[in-house]
Amino acid sequence: MQQRMATANNIRQRLQATTNTVVSGQTIRNRLHNFGLRARRPVRGTTLTANHRAARRAWCTQHVRWQRQQWAQVLFTDESRFCLEPADGRIRVWRRRGERFAEGAVLERQRFGGGSVMVWGGISTRLRTPVYHVVGNLTGVRCQNEILQPLVVPALQAIGPRAILQDDNAPPHRSAAVNTFIQQARVNRMLWPANSPDLNPIEHMWDELCCWVQQHHPPPANLGQLLQWLQQEWNGVPRAFICNLIHSMRQRCVECLAHNGGHTRY
Repeated sequence: MQQRMATANNIRQRLQATTNTVVSGQTIRNRLHNFGLRARRPVRGTTLTANHRAARRAWCTQHVRWQRQQWAQVLFTDESRFCLEPADGRIRVWRRRGERFAEGAVLERQRFGGGSVMVWGGISTRLRTPVYHVVGNLTGVRCQNEILQPLVVPALQAIGPRAILQDDNAPPHRSAAVNTFIQQARVNRMLWPANSPDLNPIEHMWDELCCWVQQHHPPPANLGQLLQWLQQEWNGVPRAFICNLIHSMRQRCVECLAHNGGHTRY
């Protein structure tokens, strides 16, 4: 179906303008339902231009035949931001008429969301790095001094002589300082297609981490407690869970190629 975000009234107006056929919006909805189409919330995804899709196809074509032993050499890395009070529009509350402000029916929030913390981490089938708290803006020099040298290099050495660093194309990761350090340290870096978080298994690690932290009752009271719980949950993630994420790399490539470089379910 073309133009999936068109409303029933949009379709009705277009039909009337092009064929002079007058039908109601409900009739349009009934016909769409007959074809199995229902209104649903759209999945949010990164913007993919033609160049992005071409780069994703090329990358997946190159890596789709990699074996698990090859993926085991890769250290997948990324940063993620966690809010003290996540904005979740799907929260619902049971209440009767007139109980809008009843005890337990009000979702209390701090002004301005209570703040957030940025953390960095890396995973492989063999190890995980410590989760590192990034304070303030991450620059190329800080990335080199605070992440690459003390965390990434030892992790790559532990993985083995054929270890590969995966990082995205964020400006700090591609700065002159970082590129120079990568060359001097003889780090084998994987070329990465832009706008491809769905190809990076650590993104699902962040999602699960967020869910596990939110399951704490009561929720974290401040940013310090949020960071402490993130570090605890990170260290407690089962190794089998991480391995399963990385073992999905071949299927990620297969699905991306099947969608012509477009969005995947990952």
